[in-house]
Amino acid sequence: MKKLLSLLTCLIFIIQMQAQQLPKVIILATGGTIAGVGTSSTSAGYTAGKIPIDDLIGAIPAVKKLANITGEQISSIGSQDMTIDIWKKLAVRINQIYANHEANAVVITHGTDTQEETAYFLDLVVPSDMPVVLTGSMRSSTAISADGPKNLYDAITVAIDPKTKGRGVLVSFNEGIFDAREVMKMSTSFTNAFGSPNTGAVGHAFDSKVEYYSKAEREVNTTFKITADTKLPVVDIVYMYAGAPAANIDDMIARKVDGIVIAGVGNGNFNTAYMDAVKRAVAAGIIVCRASRAPSGRVVLHDEINDDELGTIVSDDLTPQKARIMLMLGLTQTKDKAQLQKYFFQY
Repeated sequence: MKKLLSLLTCLIFIIQMQAQQLPKVIILATGGTIAGVGTSSTSAGYTAGKIPIDDLIGAIPAVKKLANITGEQISSIGSQDMTIDIWKKLAVRINQIYANHEANAVVITHGTDTQEETAYFLDLVVPSDMPVVLTGSMRSSTAISADGPKNLYDAITVAIDPKTKGRGVLVSFNEGIFDAREVMKMSTSFTNAFGSPNTGAVGHAFDSKVEYYSKAEREVNTTFKITADTKLPVVDIVYMYAGAPAANIDDMIARKVDGIVIAGVGNGNFNTAYMDAVKRAVAAGIIVCRASRAPSGRVVLHDEINDDELGTIVSDDLTPQKARIMLMLGLTQTKDKAQLQKYFFQY
């Protein structure tokens, strides 16, 4: 009996030692489809953010062999309801985790609708070179062939891989790994919903292995700082289309917003009505950034529109929604147009 007890004690000690050697991962949960509950397994309808993070972790027991994992519930929403306050809460918590050496990696579960925006915001305000990986799902947890468990498993695999360090914030989805700056939701319903139209995936996760094929050239560490008390400037987006009136821009001028991003046509172009309204906005001291509603390519400075003469800046290859984030953060530092333009080309 004593030998058996000694054997069990040794076995427990070995298991504990092995557990201590595994990397520590903290999962910050925000809700989304990955935590959604549907009315039936075959229906597309569901309610987002219903499953707590501990249950999501429990659905993939194999992950216990990869890492010591704990979860924290930051919010329980569909990502269409994502807010700047939740962004700040995530950023503050991630910076705290790494400052206090609480974990080797952070994974964020998130709805797909605004996942690309959250990823880019965090990419700009998390100075650590430690891994931050976002993931989610296109099917709810109760759906047939739910993709959430596999995506979460892969995201954890990506987060703990030594090659992930120093790559900035990433999105892991449907076995693809995407840079936060370049990633974009490309489909309303397909499980391979994300892509990077300008650059493609930077790597893939498959069979518990991670392979990288390229690395983003933009600077990872920015000058932007975020605290819980940071007040971000108000930047709105206006969409250009055939026959679009100037009323929306004039409304933004009346509301005294800090910045306007125009989702222009083609190379960030807009009609005469918008041109006149932009001049009014610039005269009112509002920073106006030309972006494009096209999913790929870049908006070129001083091309069809003379930006120096008009008083505008350009988004480079950022989508309108990401250009808004860059402009908000840039305006926390300066209102100098040359410096703001530099941020768009640098980060």
